[in-house]
Amino acid sequence: MKYPTQRVALAYFVCAMVLFGVQIIVGVVAGTVYVLPNFLSDVVPFNILRMIHTNALIVWLLMGFFGCGYYLVPEEAERDIESPMLAYVQLGLLMFGALAAVVGYLFGIHEGREFLEQPLWIKGAIVVVALIYLYNISMTIMKGRKTAIGNVLLLGMWGIAVFWLFAFYNPGNIALDKVYWWYIVHLWVEGVWELVMASILAFLLIKMTGVDREVIEKWLYAIVGLALFSGVLGTGHHYYWIGAPGYWQWIGSIFSTFEVAPFFAMVIFAFTMVWKGRRDHPNKAAMLWSLGCTVGAFFGAGVWGFMHTLSFVNYYSHGTQVTAAHGHLAFFGAYVMLNLAMITYAMPYLRKRAPYNQVLNMWSFWIMTSAMAFMTFTLTFAGVVQVHLQRVLGMNYMEVQDQLALFYWMRLGAGAFVAIACVLFLYSIFGPVREEKPARIDMPLQPAN
Repeated sequence: MKYPTQRVALAYFVCAMVLFGVQIIVGVVAGTVYVLPNFLSDVVPFNILRMIHTNALIVWLLMGFFGCGYYLVPEEAERDIESPMLAYVQLGLLMFGALAAVVGYLFGIHEGREFLEQPLWIKGAIVVVALIYLYNISMTIMKGRKTAIGNVLLLGMWGIAVFWLFAFYNPGNIALDKVYWWYIVHLWVEGVWELVMASILAFLLIKMTGVDREVIEKWLYAIVGLALFSGVLGTGHHYYWIGAPGYWQWIGSIFSTFEVAPFFAMVIFAFTMVWKGRRDHPNKAAMLWSLGCTVGAFFGAGVWGFMHTLSFVNYYSHGTQVTAAHGHLAFFGAYVMLNLAMITYAMPYLRKRAPYNQVLNMWSFWIMTSAMAFMTFTLTFAGVVQVHLQRVLGMNYMEVQDQLALFYWMRLGAGAFVAIACVLFLYSIFGPVREEKPARIDMPLQPAN
């Protein structure tokens, strides 16, 4: 750790991991409701469980992004964060808003729009949080060294803030509502979040492979171009059946096909850089999460997204468990694994230790990814059966759900293993440090650029 203010990232990572744990616990409880419908029904209805599960996911991922930014920007800009105090204020506001939202949901206080259920005052607090962060990061970069990684990260973060403003617009016409609703939901996860992902991944590869910055930055610009080219008009694959004009079926199908390209480019990029670098970096767990992130993103967001993005396929598959399979693996592969990679890389520096608990961390990687892959296959098969029984044969929805019970039990089992892997990961980064041999971390861990 070269700059003292990078330690701000530690607080963000701790809070993000708390919400990560909450998300996993609530997800397992929600999965239990699928197989035992009356489980906790009098205490927490299923719609509230789902609300907490998805909102906790989004908030902790954003909190992780903020922490990643506060860790990498000082090294990219070669100066300390503009205002560490504001960074801690931002974290306090974000954490308070997240906890207040969860409490509110438990008492039925929400606005009802999927993923945007937060009450108006919490939406406003999120704007304040975003402005604080953008001021801090923008001023740090503007007054320091300019790099492609810093600029792309800044563009992605500004995009997150700008598109969030559509959360305040809630038209009465439901078709119009969905058009603008997807400006947030799609253009976040299939647009500007990809810029954040690419910049963080590029930073990790520079640090862990020793490949020249110029080479990695060329790849970075190519991936960003592909992401923006495909992602913006790729929004059209959400407009098929909401009352939008029919030409969106062509636009959405064509540009959504291209959305596979940036994720495939990230796989080639990451593995090529590791092969070129040939550096035996001591933090093998961080390298594993980084490479796994590109593969998981390619299959989850790319392949599983493409499987049902064409309009004539989506006609049958939308709103089924096929969508759930894609959503789980896409979020996990692209963004969960990215945050866990950065946290795994940064924690030895933040705790001033050599890489530690490597084996435990890597076990968490293999258990978690295997469980998520199994869950994805299970939900995919469930979705195919659901499409055939419900959309082709016309069976009643609840009758079809009874036919899917075995798949839901298998999904619950996979969720239990994800929870176990989560515990292993948290212990590996926050637990006691066990050094196998004395090691200095100032030279071998962080190659000079």
